[in-house]
Amino acid sequence: MTQSKSVYIAYTGGTIGMKRTADGYAPVPGYLGQLMGEIPEFSSPRVPRYHLEEYHPLLDSANMAPANWLRIGEDIERHYDDFDGFVVLHGTDTMAYTSSALSFLLENLSKPVILTGAQIPLAEIRNDARDNLLTSMILAGTEPIPEVCIYFGTRLLRGNRSRKVNAEGLDAFASFNYPALGTAGVDIRIDWRAVRPAPGPGERFAVHPMDNPHIGAVRLFPGITAETLRNFLRPPLKGLVLEAYGAGNGPVTNQAFLEVLEEADRRGVVIVDCTQCLEGRVRLEAYATGRGLARAGVVSGHDLTAEAALTKLYYLFGTGLDSAQVKERMEQDLRGELTLQLSDSEFARV
Repeated sequence: MTQSKSVYIAYTGGTIGMKRTADGYAPVPGYLGQLMGEIPEFSSPRVPRYHLEEYHPLLDSANMAPANWLRIGEDIERHYDDFDGFVVLHGTDTMAYTSSALSFLLENLSKPVILTGAQIPLAEIRNDARDNLLTSMILAGTEPIPEVCIYFGTRLLRGNRSRKVNAEGLDAFASFNYPALGTAGVDIRIDWRAVRPAPGPGERFAVHPMDNPHIGAVRLFPGITAETLRNFLRPPLKGLVLEAYGAGNGPVTNQAFLEVLEEADRRGVVIVDCTQCLEGRVRLEAYATGRGLARAGVVSGHDLTAEAALTKLYYLFGTGLDSAQVKERMEQDLRGELTLQLSDSEFARV
């Protein structure tokens, strides 16, 4: 490989470029670019040429919002024809939300977009930042993966299948319901069977404009009251991710709880049932406690992560679809975010 390949690096913030200060780690403008210039590997002929664009202000990912997702998408769109691939440097806390959102916003993507970051800043002698960044650059510049991905700790994961699972370990992300797209050990290996096909020649890349609809999420817990749920579902909310138990179950003996769901459904609120479990899928027809939620108008999230479900609601409502259309599209696989092996009704007959 030579430096004829090039990557665009969007540095949004996060631990990877932070500097140790008297108040702890903090982002310092210009510091990451300085460090990369001082490390010989980043200018090696075996690494793609790069252009680093530093965002202002640099954000801790806890401060990310939907407007930031759109900004990143539009930034990629402006530079799409000029680079072989894209790396987004991002804090780890909400990286799974941003990667999921970008997977929906970037339509007909034919080039790799890889999000990465670090648990330990590049400035530290012992860090995970160097390998995460170098490998992401090599992947983005040399592998024709037409997907939004997360690369972290030797694994390349589909972005809308990923979750942060460790606050301290260097393998901070996992994809429980879909295999890794690739691994980086002695060699970099891509599992092309798991990679989505590239769009056809007539399908042009675009970033769909997105407004900021009111979307929320609530996790069921023993003793949750109808009034608590009603407060979450008040107007102007348009969509809710309901993180339910097991295969999508909830407290259906609580009639007031079901009535709150039914009333919200009549108002056009789209309520998507996701499991609290890390692995597995929602099967609303499997148990009476799931059927009750389905009768109240709740939509199955199948094996969507909560992050993918939330950002998919933002995307679909943001494109101007009405509630009935959003319900329909939530149960369709748009970007490899869910697996439709068996429908709930088919599972019930097995």
